[in-house]
Amino acid sequence: MPTFPSRPDIPDGEPAEGTPAAEDPVVLHEADLRPFMAAFPSGVSVVTTLDADGLPRGLTCSSLASVALAPPTLVVCIRTASPTLEALLAQGQFALNLLHERARGTSDLFASGDPARFERTEWRLPLGASGPHLTASAHAVADCAVVKTAAFGDHTAVFAEARRVTVRPSAQPLLYGLRRYAEWSAAAAAPPPAASPRPPHVVPPEGAARVRG
Repeated sequence: MPTFPSRPDIPDGEPAEGTPAAEDPVVLHEADLRPFMAAFPSGVSVVTTLDADGLPRGLTCSSLASVALAPPTLVVCIRTASPTLEALLAQGQFALNLLHERARGTSDLFASGDPARFERTEWRLPLGASGPHLTASAHAVADCAVVKTAAFGDHTAVFAEARRVTVRPSAQPLLYGLRRYAEWSAAAAAPPPAASPRPPHVVPPEGAARVRG
């Protein structure tokens, strides 16, 4: 199973004053953040760009988020030592490929660091693209221009403006969490949770003070 680029570290906080601590608290060490973030399922993407020689570069990334709608901005977090990040910053642009649910093999391939990964997957570079489009594996692609970076710990947050977005509505996204893949179609087919029972209506005794929340 692949190890995706980890998400930015979140420092462990202390309970607020007056808040009782949970029973049998689990001690969180620095190396234990990945299991915590693994408990937060997300989609899977592949960041692609070209290096100075025009050769494709790319890696699997599950650490991404939208930042603003105007201008349309997103952020991806990439290991600072990554050759893909080096090429991406030199070019000032990249393509963000969101993988569909049949693209597990592509996710594993780009997480492995295999130097022949672009020879083993279908891709093209459309006119005006910011990086290779994984045509057989992505259900959506955003062509992005880097606007700002912020290094923190062993990762770099890359803020980028989406210049063009291509979406295939017929395809469903691939999910990853708890160190395994899942299909959106399977999750969407699950029955909705049962409605919680309504609390009983209590009528206060006559003369009792009424308290407003």
